[in-house]
Amino acid sequence: MSSQTRTRNAKPKIERAAIELFITEGIDAATTRQIAERAGVSEGALYRHYKGKEELAEALFMDVHDRMSRLLIGAALVGNDLKTRVSAIVDAYCEFADEDWDYCCYHLLFMNRFLKQDIKREDDPVSLTEAMITDLMDNGHIPPGDAALLAAMSLGVITQTGQNKAYNRFRGPLSQYKDGIATAIMAILTTRSGDIT
Repeated sequence: MSSQTRTRNAKPKIERAAIELFITEGIDAATTRQIAERAGVSEGALYRHYKGKEELAEALFMDVHDRMSRLLIGAALVGNDLKTRVSAIVDAYCEFADEDWDYCCYHLLFMNRFLKQDIKREDDPVSLTEAMITDLMDNGHIPPGDAALLAAMSLGVITQTGQNKAYNRFRGPLSQYKDGIATAIMAILTTRSGDIT
């Protein structure tokens, strides 16, 4: 096996080991030596791919964040009615979480650390959600409201459920809660303060 192949094969092992350690130990407490040992590679192999632990941690977070954006875009194109779209987005998120819980958990646990450094883009999950909600309001599918607030509340239903699973308050796959999540988001999108008695 060539050194180039070994280096290429080391990267996914390093990333998986880092995710596991960052979740259990925290980013600040985990060391590059621990990551390398857990991955079964030399510390030098880690430094061939990343300048250090911080770059690795941020790269892993942004990779998951970008994957979530692509997932959201794909799911939002499913169906024409609101309920179908909401269900598709929730299903896609839950499926992603259940397929690789460690990556999803990492994203949930370290949002506050990395999102403050993320430049608002048209394709980040929050901006995409705001744009979808604005489009739904503009086309009369949901009542008028504050798109930014509705996006925050809708995403909060998903992320808070995920965070509670990350803190072991929920057991089993996230997908077992998808109907409740979708129902809550539908209520947020279709109900306004004047509707509540």
